[in-house]
Amino acid sequence: MTPAILLARKSGVPHEVLSYEHDPRADSYGLEAATLLGLDPESVFKTLVADVDGVGLACAVVPVTATLDLKALADAVGGRRARMADPQAAERATGYVVGGISPLAQKKRLPLVLDDSAQRVPRIHVSAGRRGLEIALAAGDLLSMTGGVTAAIARR
Repeated sequence: MTPAILLARKSGVPHEVLSYEHDPRADSYGLEAATLLGLDPESVFKTLVADVDGVGLACAVVPVTATLDLKALADAVGGRRARMADPQAAERATGYVVGGISPLAQKKRLPLVLDDSAQRVPRIHVSAGRRGLEIALAAGDLLSMTGGVTAAIARR
C-alpha cells in the first residue's frame, strides 16, 4: 500500500489500482505501463519534477507520448524559467523513487500542473507511487486531491 493509494481511498474518489511486472531495462516507465496494461497511451501520464526559478520544485503531469514544455510549466506556476530537477532532489521532495513518482500524497506538496489533454479522457492513469503500479482516476479528482491546475504544458 502506497501513500498515493491510501490518499485516494481516504478521499473516497473512484479509482482503480493496476499493477504489472516492471522490467528494469525498460526505456520508458510510462510506455511500459501502457503496453503491459493494454492501455491507450494517451490516457497514461508521467509525473515529472522541475525546478522553476522563483518558485522552487514543481510537479508536471503529462502524457507519456509527449514531452514537457518547460517554459509553459514555468508560466503556469508563475516562474520565469524551468529545468528538470535533480533526480535526488525530486525523490527527497516527493518521497518516491524516479520512475515511481506519484502526483498524489507527496512528502512535500509541490505546485502541480496537469496537462490540459487530460480533460479529453474519462480516466487518466498515473503512478501509484511505485514502479509497476498505476492508479486510474478522473482528472478532476486528481486536481482536487492535489490542489493542482491544468495548462497546456505538453509538446507532441
